[in-house]
Amino acid sequence: MTTLNVLVVMDPPECISPTGDTTLVIIEEAIRRGHAVWICLPSSLSLTSQTERGRVYAAAAPVVSTSRTSRPALTVGPPARRALDEHDVVLMRKDPPFDMDYFFATQLLERERGRTLVVNDPRGLREANEKLYIFNFTHLIAPTEVTRSIAELRAFLVREGGEMVLKPLDAAGGHGIFHVRVEDRNTNAILETSTDFGRRLVMAQRYLPEAREGDKRIILLDGEPIGAVLRVPREDETRGNLHVGGTPQKAPLTARDREICDAIGPRLRADGLGFVGIDVIGGFLTEVNVTSPTGVQEINRLDGVQLERLVVDWLERRVAHA
Repeated sequence: MTTLNVLVVMDPPECISPTGDTTLVIIEEAIRRGHAVWICLPSSLSLTSQTERGRVYAAAAPVVSTSRTSRPALTVGPPARRALDEHDVVLMRKDPPFDMDYFFATQLLERERGRTLVVNDPRGLREANEKLYIFNFTHLIAPTEVTRSIAELRAFLVREGGEMVLKPLDAAGGHGIFHVRVEDRNTNAILETSTDFGRRLVMAQRYLPEAREGDKRIILLDGEPIGAVLRVPREDETRGNLHVGGTPQKAPLTARDREICDAIGPRLRADGLGFVGIDVIGGFLTEVNVTSPTGVQEINRLDGVQLERLVVDWLERRVAHA
């Protein structure tokens, strides 16, 4: 395989968890194979009119070494101004929130269509809100409502038996998620705060008791499942997210999991969403994570695999057949 030049658009290296970050192991595997890897922050992207379509640049730093035992997990050399089309692959791995800075970054990356391979596709990232994307598969989801109306949220809460989960549309990692109960004296305050007194859209989903047993993260590559991990919440927590104390447990794929993956895989491929993490609770699809899905290191440890090898294999094939 020809040596690839890979640019990873990501968060600062000091933010990377050595033992839990998926981007880290993908970078490690690419370097192990002899590929050259640079990293940059989304804030360093710029666009000039040097060509008919414009040319996108980044202040990119070469990755010198990686570590699974100490911070920073990545050691980099001095940054230099590099054109994105000097790279064979550009990986967009910036963590949410999906704010206007993220939106503008995808618009700049869009300029590279046809010049280099961008994963995930910038257009797909803009269109695939991680909460709303599940509405493409309503037969796979639990009762869900998106509204800014406090009255409608209260009606949904009653209709669903007095319990629901409330989520912001633009956050990740469990941020802003509430388990709402009709008898809780804080319910009105939660609804007011979450919706900013009716000015902000939120998602309400039926509370699934199976969440106590764990939230299953399934990693899909090119629309096919390659591994899964169950994230079990602490006794004093509703959320199973690992960074708020959830415990990773081994999670074989069930027939229902495969049914969900088979149903959504073609749409993911059509939207250019090659590396995705979906969340499944009680046999229902609850989220589709497309910005920077994680879980690979946990799956590797539990299942004795190296999923990053499959990811880099896929990238190499995509470049070879471009």
